[in-house]
Amino acid sequence: MTSTDVTNEAEDSGPGGYAAARLRLLTEGARSGPPRRAALAALTDDWLAGLFTAGAGALRGVGVSLVAVGGYGRGELSPRSDLDLLLLHDGGDDKAVAALADRLWYPVWDLGLALDHSVRTPGEARKTAGEDLKVHLGLLDARHLAGDLGLTASLRTAVLADWRNQAPRRLPELRELCAERAERQGELQFLLEPDLKEARGGLRDATALRAVAASWLADAPREGLADARRRLLDVRDALHLATGRATDRLALQEQDQVAVELGLLDADTLLRQVYEAARVISYAGDVTWREVGRVLRARSVRPRLRALLGGGKPAPERSPLAEGVVEQDGEVVLARTARPERDPVLPLRAAAAAAQAGLPLSRYAVRRLAAGAGPLPTPWPAEAREQLVTLLGSGRPTVQVWEALEAEGLVTRLLPDWERVRCRPQRNAVHVWTVDRHLIETAVRAAGFARRVHRPDLLLVAALLHDIGKGWPGDHSVAGETIVRDVAARIGFDRADTAVLATLVRHHLLLAETATRRDLDDPVTVRTVAEAVGTEGTLELLHALTEADALATGPAAWSSWRGSLVADLVKRVSAVLAGDPPAEPEAGAPTAEQERLAVEAFRTGGPVLALRAQTEPPAAPEQTGDPAPAGGAAPPAVPEPLGVELLIAVPDQPGVLPAVAGVLAMHRLTVRTAELRSLPLPDGVDGTVLLLDWRVAAEYGSLPQAARLRADLVRALDGTLDIAARLAERDAAYPRRRGVAPPPPRVTVAPAASRLATVIEVRAQDAPGLLYRLGRALEAAGVRVRSAHASTLGSNAVDAFYVTGPEGARLPGEEAGDVARALEEALRG
Repeated sequence: MTSTDVTNEAEDSGPGGYAAARLRLLTEGARSGPPRRAALAALTDDWLAGLFTAGAGALRGVGVSLVAVGGYGRGELSPRSDLDLLLLHDGGDDKAVAALADRLWYPVWDLGLALDHSVRTPGEARKTAGEDLKVHLGLLDARHLAGDLGLTASLRTAVLADWRNQAPRRLPELRELCAERAERQGELQFLLEPDLKEARGGLRDATALRAVAASWLADAPREGLADARRRLLDVRDALHLATGRATDRLALQEQDQVAVELGLLDADTLLRQVYEAARVISYAGDVTWREVGRVLRARSVRPRLRALLGGGKPAPERSPLAEGVVEQDGEVVLARTARPERDPVLPLRAAAAAAQAGLPLSRYAVRRLAAGAGPLPTPWPAEAREQLVTLLGSGRPTVQVWEALEAEGLVTRLLPDWERVRCRPQRNAVHVWTVDRHLIETAVRAAGFARRVHRPDLLLVAALLHDIGKGWPGDHSVAGETIVRDVAARIGFDRADTAVLATLVRHHLLLAETATRRDLDDPVTVRTVAEAVGTEGTLELLHALTEADALATGPAAWSSWRGSLVADLVKRVSAVLAGDPPAEPEAGAPTAEQERLAVEAFRTGGPVLALRAQTEPPAAPEQTGDPAPAGGAAPPAVPEPLGVELLIAVPDQPGVLPAVAGVLAMHRLTVRTAELRSLPLPDGVDGTVLLLDWRVAAEYGSLPQAARLRADLVRALDGTLDIAARLAERDAAYPRRRGVAPPPPRVTVAPAASRLATVIEVRAQDAPGLLYRLGRALEAAGVRVRSAHASTLGSNAVDAFYVTGPEGARLPGEEAGDVARALEEALRG
């Protein structure tokens, strides 16, 4: 059926015919994208024009017209879009105009269509537009539907004239509106569940760029902008059809269906296309708003300069920054004598100069470099490598310069492997960036650690490339090691430096994972890390890279507690690399406090506990990667909490681990580490006491009182407190949210991780009472838990348990496998 056939059907059958024709149009599989939006707008135009004609017959001598504004005015009708309509009249016979409005609006409402409507005279419309920026933006896209064409045309002409006359005042207002929305909604190009319309780089920003162009004050870069807008509109169409709702938020649970609707491979391909479109719009916005600011500044300054100079236009000042690179009007541009075709290092030199000066790289300069600069030789000359390091070491300004290079394809020309990570989503709530932006953010963080290491150039390049393997199948650290060897050689590093970079990329997760999931008192732990790292210089670089990587990942990836564990591990490994073997762990004599608690537990026959807060002094600015505070001396150092040490002594009995874990879960305490050991009683008293030395932290709020914890622990041990029921009751009280089903839990035995115990590693969805359920399963398996190390990143928990048999020896391989399978079944059940 053609669009003419659909329109005729709508006209022949009235509102019912329109509804049927609309439904048929939206369910046609052969037509989508711009053709369907245009056909839907044309169908709606004809239907509304018919309603207008039928209702306007009673009007005599009254000028009136029906006008589409906003998205409908642009013809961008998605399946569930609002209809933005203005009934324009010349002020005569208000009752007749009101009756006409009713005959227009009610059929729309009767069909369940969303309607944004108004009835105004041209004067009222202009007045409202002058008071409300959003109204003015909608009227810029006014399109005549029916009635007095002259009335619509005169309003459109007046509104555009007002917009151009008021541009010096309205454009800063529009820019502030865009900034506020970006702050509220985030950046479309990085969000896992983005709002296609409201987020920065979305459809609202594309509309704002059209408004800037309509002002004649500045214009947006046009390359790729129309395609980016079309891509986002196509995704919104598919989202409306998949959900049946007027929504702009691309939720996780709908992404697969939307991808199918668009004929894409999977949800990751969908997100990558959305991110690429958003990046084009965001970059165009940055360039456009800089140009608006430059023009407005020039307009305000030029009259005064003309008066001082006696007329004429002063030449803009050009300050040299580097060979072939100058500053002009707050941007970095190429010198008049620059010859990109003869200077292949010029793109990196210009980028480094811009980042060092904290200035944006002019779009025209980047385009000229992309069009004219030749390829770098292999290996790169030393200057090119030095300029890359300078660019990466410039801190926060690196980001906007890198984005400018990416917008014109210069990054992938310099680093071809970058294409696989560009705009690649990371489906992990811990990560707040796409892979490529995370790499740049890591370099920005690493720049703050440049004074901590002897080879900052290796640190910065490793930061840029540490996740480069995420564009390939398999373990990204293993793939990244192979890639970085090739890239490092191409950049011009010698064999020794290339080997260091390969080690850093291969083991960039080693310190954080080991520190949080392994027993640092176990000599095997420290020796394993020392063998992987090799030298103290590499360890120093890896320590800085670990912190920079975590800080660039997101707020959940780094904490004082995590940092203290990594620092402790680095100290122990450094000693081994210096020639000092790790000390064999010994069951040290109990402290006076531990002995006191043990005696009290034996005397009372029940648990005794003590809580003690742990703190450490805050790190210096150089250690954190944050700039030192400006304006004089730094504020007094305040110790930063690392958590709370919880000491529990309880007469040896079954069920202690799950009981303690369950009580802590009830009180919303997160367990970070847990050590358990038997303590013989002093003075020859027969019997043993279990001593539990745990590190815990409150999920939110303050810690519970020790007396409350003890009372609940007593009840848990004697069986009068049903922990499982209490946790289930609390879990049921929370509303269930739709979302992607988490992957199944995985339990593995870590071979050769310890000579003293069998290490069982659990990876599962974090949930209240997880450690309690694991403790019950371990208890049922008949093993003793020597220590436990809990690590949580976002919604993922990784817990490692050091377990032995009843006699204190490691478990045989088959028995260890049985325990792992039992834990996995307990988590799945």
